[in-house]
Amino acid sequence: MSKPLKVIFAGTPDFAAEALKSLLQSQHQVVAVYTQPDRPAGRGRKLTPGPVKQLALEHGIDVYQPVSLKDADAQQQVAGLGADVMVVVAYGLLLPVPVLDAPRLGCINIHASLLPRWRGAAPIQRAILAGDAETGVTIMQMDEGLDTGNMLLKRICPIERDDTAQTLHDRLAEMGAAAAIEVLDQLSDGLTRPEPQDDSLSNYAAKLSKAEALIDWQRPAIDIERLVHGFNPWPVAQTEFSEQMLRIWLAHAVDGATTDQPPGSVLKADKQGIDVACGDGVLRIQIAQLPGGKAIAVVDLLNSRKELKQPGLRLGSVAEI
Repeated sequence: MSKPLKVIFAGTPDFAAEALKSLLQSQHQVVAVYTQPDRPAGRGRKLTPGPVKQLALEHGIDVYQPVSLKDADAQQQVAGLGADVMVVVAYGLLLPVPVLDAPRLGCINIHASLLPRWRGAAPIQRAILAGDAETGVTIMQMDEGLDTGNMLLKRICPIERDDTAQTLHDRLAEMGAAAAIEVLDQLSDGLTRPEPQDDSLSNYAAKLSKAEALIDWQRPAIDIERLVHGFNPWPVAQTEFSEQMLRIWLAHAVDGATTDQPPGSVLKADKQGIDVACGDGVLRIQIAQLPGGKAIAVVDLLNSRKELKQPGLRLGSVAEI
């Protein structure tokens, strides 16, 4: 059996909390947790700890929340913990070289992509938007670059057609947590086999923006389907309807469907969904949300907003269509 390692854990959101949960159930010892400062949340904008901090406090682990790790005091604090390794998962802060070098075995990262395919902040969503057939997780030895370090372990996960960013996130979080424990055991035994990345195969997974969520009905239906799924649960795909924004949570391109109607035209609206003409093909909206309301099935939306059944109705702004 491998020797337990002293681990610093650095992460902030739910994806990271899943990894910390597994780490706490392993043989390895979490000596400290680093996470981003508490953020305002809710209607009262009260400072609220993130999922990683909440979990750490429940287990009596020391929590550190520096605004930056660039100053000497913060770096000395990391070094003073005497850790064997730091596990980093969606932490959100840059790790300078002194921090990367502080643990005896360096820092490893759980990245939600089959590197080097998607490097950057939104690999899950970008994989869906690109129509990738598969994604996965990579455990990487961190260096100064953006997700450029040597790969220690990769695990593949197929992307199903009905996957959203949320469903894929949840599967990858569990997969990444298990893979990280496997790598920690290998590090303890000196059995890792670092593999360099091929930079020529990399793409930048840019952070999502709300502007990207506006649907362009000129695009093919399959592209819009991927936009809807990739932007669920944030920022959620949307289109203009009756001087309001209709947010679309779930939709599918109708296989084999064609139309000669202008993009954005509502072709039919019934209990199956709202069929909308696209630049190529037809998109069927199945779950949607109007301002002030909840995301609901289209059959319920149609009962309250009968104008969605009007002949000749078109979605999107005039400029778009």
